[in-house]
Amino acid sequence: MFYWVLKTLILGPLLRLLFRPWVEGEENIPAEGAAIFASNHLSFSDSIFLPLVLPRRITFLAKSDYFTGRGIKGRATAAFFRGAGQLSVDRSGGQAGLAAVNSGLKVLRRNELLGIYPEGTRSPDGRLYRGRTGVARMALQAGCPVLPVAMIGTDKAQPSGKRVPKIMRIGVRIGKPLDFSRYEGMEEDRFVLRSVTDEIMYELMLLSRQEYVDMYATSMKERLLAAARAKAKELQQDAVDTIEKIDKGIKGDGVTSSHDEQAHETPHHDKPDHDKPDHDEHDHDEHDHDGHVQDVNQQDVNQQDVNQQDVNEQDEQGGAPKAVSDGVGHPPAAQVDKRAAR
Repeated sequence: MFYWVLKTLILGPLLRLLFRPWVEGEENIPAEGAAIFASNHLSFSDSIFLPLVLPRRITFLAKSDYFTGRGIKGRATAAFFRGAGQLSVDRSGGQAGLAAVNSGLKVLRRNELLGIYPEGTRSPDGRLYRGRTGVARMALQAGCPVLPVAMIGTDKAQPSGKRVPKIMRIGVRIGKPLDFSRYEGMEEDRFVLRSVTDEIMYELMLLSRQEYVDMYATSMKERLLAAARAKAKELQQDAVDTIEKIDKGIKGDGVTSSHDEQAHETPHHDKPDHDKPDHDEHDHDEHDHDGHVQDVNQQDVNQQDVNQQDVNEQDEQGGAPKAVSDGVGHPPAAQVDKRAAR
C-alpha cells in the first residue's frame, strides 16, 4: 500500500515534474508474469527512477546496510525501504549470497518483477563492471526472462556521496527480454552461469554505452581505496619531511647567524679604526709641542742671559748700552732699570 501511495501521490508526481524522466523500450515490459530487470548501477537514485517509470510494482534486492542503520535517520531509511518493497540482502558472499538468491526467487515465484544490479555495487567511475552470477542462477531456477535496463544520467544527477540530487532529465532504456530456457536444469554449472551473466552484461553495455571492465566493481573499489590510502600516506610523509626540513633550516639559520655575528665582531675589535683619532699619537704631538715651547722659552732665557752679559760688559767698558729686544717685542727689564737710574 505504501509503495503505491509513495509512487502516485507523494514522491512520484514531484519527481516527474522536476526530472521529467524519459523511457525507451517501454513496450518490452511484460504485462504479467515474473521477470528480472537487470540494471547497471550508477547512483543511489537508480532504485527510485526505475520503479517510477514502470507500470507494475518492482522489488529490489537492497544491501542490508539500508536496513540496519541506527538513530532516527537509520530507522527512517529502513522504514522507507521496507515500505517501498525492498528486500534486505547480505552481500558478504558464501551462504549470504545463497540467501539473497532465495529471497529473489520468492518474489519471482509470486509472478512479480524483481530488480537486481548484477555488478553488485555502484560503479566507482561510471564504467560497467563484470557481473555476479546470482542473476543467472535466479533466471535459470525461476525460468523467467531477463530484461537489461540502462540508467542514463543518474550518476550526474546524484554522484556517490551527494545527498541532494541535481535537477536534470533522467533516462531509462529497457532492452528486449533475454530467454535462457536453453540452459534449463544447468543452474549448478558455473560455466553456464558465467556465460549467461556475460550475455546479460553485454546487452547492458550496448544499452548504456558504457566502457566495460572485466573485473568486479568491488575489486576496483578496493584497489582505488588502497591507492588512495597509499597516496594519503605518501602526502603525509612528504608533509612530515617538509616540516623537518623547515625545522632544520630554522635551527641552521640560527647557528649560522650566531657564527656570522661573532666573525663580524672579532675583526671589528682587532682591526684598528683609522677613522678615530689615535690618542697615543695625539698625546705624543702634545708632548712634542710642549717640549718645543719649553725649548723656545729656554732659548729666550739663554738669550736674556747673553744680553745681560753684554750689558755688564758695556757697563764695565763705559759704553752706551745696546738696544736689545727680549725676543717678544718688549725691552729687557735690565735695560729699563738703567734708563730709569739715569
